[in-house]
Amino acid sequence: MGTSHVKKVCIVGASGRLGQYMVRHALERGYEVVGVCRERSVPKLAEFEGRMTVVAGPTNDPEVIRQAVAGCDGVLTVLVPWGVQQYASGTARAVLDHARPDARLIFSCGWHITRDGKDTYSRMFTLGVRIAAVLGKLVRAVEIEDQVEACRRVFASDTRWTVVRGSTLEEGESQGLPVWSRHVGDPVLAGDLTRRVDFALFMVEALTDDTLVQEAPAIVGCRTPSALAHTSRLDDQA
Repeated sequence: MGTSHVKKVCIVGASGRLGQYMVRHALERGYEVVGVCRERSVPKLAEFEGRMTVVAGPTNDPEVIRQAVAGCDGVLTVLVPWGVQQYASGTARAVLDHARPDARLIFSCGWHITRDGKDTYSRMFTLGVRIAAVLGKLVRAVEIEDQVEACRRVFASDTRWTVVRGSTLEEGESQGLPVWSRHVGDPVLAGDLTRRVDFALFMVEALTDDTLVQEAPAIVGCRTPSALAHTSRLDDQA
């Protein structure tokens, strides 16, 4: 799908920090933008008033998603594992069910998601995920396993999906498009740090990158030492 074929995009979870960055990137590219967020979060999108359409409601509500994605060429979805009501998997299911069959579907998640089981994680990373999962469930705030289930649904779909797996995120000015690899543990990803604005940039750029269709790229900032070393090696081989 070329850039000329993407005219209208829906951003599910538009009011969050990642979502707002995606809105900015999409508007800069001249896309017609529809954003979905909970009603109480609509004021967070005030700076975009008159430049985008906002559909208010839970992102795991099929009717809300059906209305929002109508006529969209691409859907950018933040898979947030909020609460203990299958929010992430419900959101993924609604997008998969109601987006146009030929639409580009881009989903965000963390490095803990694995598609083929070939990712390798440090013991510290694995322990951190386990602790977050247990504590999140105890306080009924986060359900990490539901984000895993959401991605399983996406991976099993025959749609034009991409699941972008982000490293540790930080704020700051854009450093450029992140680099990616298929598996966590690959040397290029050792830097484990990405600017949130650049995570959003990768998501939006994926809309028009056919090489990412049915891929689950793990990304890292292009200015991290591991990414720079990788680029240097490629230059030496050229």
